[in-house]
Amino acid sequence: MNSRNPAQPSSPKEGLASSRAPDEPVGKSGAHKSIRRAGELFLVAGFFLLTAMPLVDFIGRPLYGFHIPGSATYTQQLTFYLAFFGGFVAALTGAHLTLSTAALLPEGRFRRFAEFFSSCVAASVAAVLTYASIGVVMAERTQGGKLTLGVPLWVTESAMPLGLGLIALVYLCKSSNKLPGRLLAAGFVGAVFCLGLAGPPSAPLVWAISAVLMAATLLGSPVFAAMAGVGLLLFWMEGTPVSAVSAEIYRLVGSPTLPAIPLLTATGFVLAETNAPRRLVHFFHALLGSIPGGVAVLVATVCALFTALTGGSGVTIIALGGLVYPILLEDGYPEPFSLGLVTAAGSLGLLFPPCLAVILYGVVSGIPADQLFLAGMVPGVLLLVLVAAYGIHMGSKLGVARDRFDFRRAISATWEAKWELSIPLAMILLFGSGMASLLETSAFACAYTILIACFIHRDLHPVRDLPRVILKASALVGAVLILLSCAMGLTSYLVDAQIPDQLLDLVKQHIHSPLVFLLTLNVVLLVLGSVLEIFSAIIVLTPLVIPLGTAFGVDPVHLGIIFLANLELGFLFPPVGLNLLLSSSRFGKPMIQLYRHVIPFLLILGFGVLAITYIPALSLGVLQLLGRV
Repeated sequence: MNSRNPAQPSSPKEGLASSRAPDEPVGKSGAHKSIRRAGELFLVAGFFLLTAMPLVDFIGRPLYGFHIPGSATYTQQLTFYLAFFGGFVAALTGAHLTLSTAALLPEGRFRRFAEFFSSCVAASVAAVLTYASIGVVMAERTQGGKLTLGVPLWVTESAMPLGLGLIALVYLCKSSNKLPGRLLAAGFVGAVFCLGLAGPPSAPLVWAISAVLMAATLLGSPVFAAMAGVGLLLFWMEGTPVSAVSAEIYRLVGSPTLPAIPLLTATGFVLAETNAPRRLVHFFHALLGSIPGGVAVLVATVCALFTALTGGSGVTIIALGGLVYPILLEDGYPEPFSLGLVTAAGSLGLLFPPCLAVILYGVVSGIPADQLFLAGMVPGVLLLVLVAAYGIHMGSKLGVARDRFDFRRAISATWEAKWELSIPLAMILLFGSGMASLLETSAFACAYTILIACFIHRDLHPVRDLPRVILKASALVGAVLILLSCAMGLTSYLVDAQIPDQLLDLVKQHIHSPLVFLLTLNVVLLVLGSVLEIFSAIIVLTPLVIPLGTAFGVDPVHLGIIFLANLELGFLFPPVGLNLLLSSSRFGKPMIQLYRHVIPFLLILGFGVLAITYIPALSLGVLQLLGRV
């Protein structure tokens, strides 16, 4: 769910574990360590404050009619703060989202050049964004705007230039391990600023800079740099001040759903760092082990649940792969089937609440997250049932021995996993019943999970371990939110330039049938989903796809489920699907070998995605029954 390069793995947990950890020193001096520790302390405090404020409102409103004055505004400002300083942590730890094509680079001189070049481009874009955001802060200071408790608005806005400036500095330092290389990178950044002093660029220059941005992205530069760079370039071409991009970035804080993203991210990271995977495996093994193919069914089910809770397949494969893969082999399943099942099951659950991808799609598309979750329940269950049915078929065909159902063992395993199982149930109850908003539900889930991990199971020490886990979560939060905020600037230009309308006209010239349009959309999303990281795909493609779906009469909610289901399938699609990369890294198997193992699951899930696409009732039926459409 993160960087797609095996050297910078896709799982946030794996990526941060394999890169320099957030609590490692960045310099030899005590001053460097003190500054770093202070920054970490502020990040952790920001997460806890973001969790506490919605909870105070949620608890105080029905009991005492109490609420924190301006809590919604301060929650949004905290999210803004976490985005940019979390982005700084992501830059330090290599957690910013990149294209999977960087994974194909061979070791040696060319790879070192690619790292230098991509770091120079990332540093340049971040430096220009810093300059642009300073202009936004200065303009706000002149206007004298204040928050509810009298805090000047420009003070909180200062997180943007500070965070971006630190990110630029990190990529400058990452360009080379030697001073001459870093000086050369600084010269590259300076040349970019000198170029910006000229007037609006000519068309050949625009194409040349675009090619540089694309090449850097393919070579490993973070996706946010490409998106922000293209946005800056387009506004510069129109003669508009580059501060327009930073202004659009700041506008992102107005989304009431956005603060749920860091809270659910922290929830997933805390779960992944505990013994929750082991307890869930024991629960499903006791419950399902007695049916034909029961172990395969438990793998699919527990992976789907864990993916929904943690927000991405990367954490699931890393956290659960080492547990369930040996169980499959011990029960007599052949290695090809076992590898294929674990690889495919990692993406199951992306349509279930409270998955982060669904919330992010809701933020970008403007569709309420509760509608998307309700619409995704039946399609999500369909995909899970298809994989489970194939597992049952293989279990019967291979004559795999079944465990005898033991009622006492099932009760014991249920009791052991009761706290983990209660997390999604409590969230569905609070959010589905309307007792709490999505933000309040997310804050409850975060606090509740921390309580379980630190004080009930005691898998994490609240002082030694919890801050470390929160810092890991902050890196992913920063990576996702910076990418989302940079996309706002690019999307603003695309809308102003009527690019979606032009794309719609082009499609209508060649495609006239809604059925053909949906098939074409599936193919395009499947291919792009195998190359783009899911968050990148949501942010980049959603503003383009929604007008097309509307023009062909596709319900926006149904279109969202089609979109997410195709990206889920793209995780398995060769040559560089996310789950293929992760499984190859996790189990030490060649990618070519994994291609053969996942083909049956790719075909089965492909059938499910086609059913979701062409049977709207699968997505809209629940909403219609509840009177939500």
